[in-house]
Amino acid sequence: MPVQSERGYLIVAQNIGTVDYVGCAIQLAQSIRHFHPDAQIALLTDSTTVQSDQFDYHVNFTHPLGDNPYANDWQVFGASPFRQTIKLEADMIIASEIDHWWTMFEHRDVVISTGARDFYDQPATSRFYRKVFDTNNLPDVYNAITYWRLSETAQEFFQLVRRIFECWAEYRTLLKFPDEVSSTDLVYAMAAHIIGPERVTMPFATYPRIVHMKRYMIPIHSQDWTKELTWESNPLRINTVAQWGAVHYHVKDWRHD
Repeated sequence: MPVQSERGYLIVAQNIGTVDYVGCAIQLAQSIRHFHPDAQIALLTDSTTVQSDQFDYHVNFTHPLGDNPYANDWQVFGASPFRQTIKLEADMIIASEIDHWWTMFEHRDVVISTGARDFYDQPATSRFYRKVFDTNNLPDVYNAITYWRLSETAQEFFQLVRRIFECWAEYRTLLKFPDEVSSTDLVYAMAAHIIGPERVTMPFATYPRIVHMKRYMIPIHSQDWTKELTWESNPLRINTVAQWGAVHYHVKDWRHD
């Protein structure tokens, strides 16, 4: 897509089964606008019936969608209407101002967030979901926050992401204990490893890390944190702890009212 604006947020929302990722995307856009009313926000989706005034741009996937919904992620590079893009996963909430992210990112070509936090704002230490990363010495990346600007590095990165997704049967043979189905985080980690983590991550810096609300990351006893922890809105607090940045709430039908 031709550049329409200098910078903005791109939210990817492809509905899968009974999961309403478009609804999640609308909620995410609303949370961005709560802190930044003038933010430019684009929705990348397979739906042609989205009715929401939260998005400045509505973009549809331009290539056929396969059986693995994660494998469509490489299309974000060509779909973004922005010269500088921050891609966000749909099932997140923004809990504070985030416009300083641009200052942190804008002198880099690509930045994939690294590591995660618990809701106490402490580095998440569980490696339960990251065994394949650790076994294969891959960067601990989370694609939930990914920045790029139009550049040769960004083009190279997303071309590699596409190749890994489309040739997963071949690339997975390079891994010890590989996943059967390629996930976006794992593919991004492999691409970052091949290109060079120093070119696409900033693990040495203090910069956005998501609050990850999966069971073993927090940790809690059940899969559904909303049934075990208390939370309140405006501002978002979990067990009375004020949240900031991006909160990956994971429970897809949770709504931040």
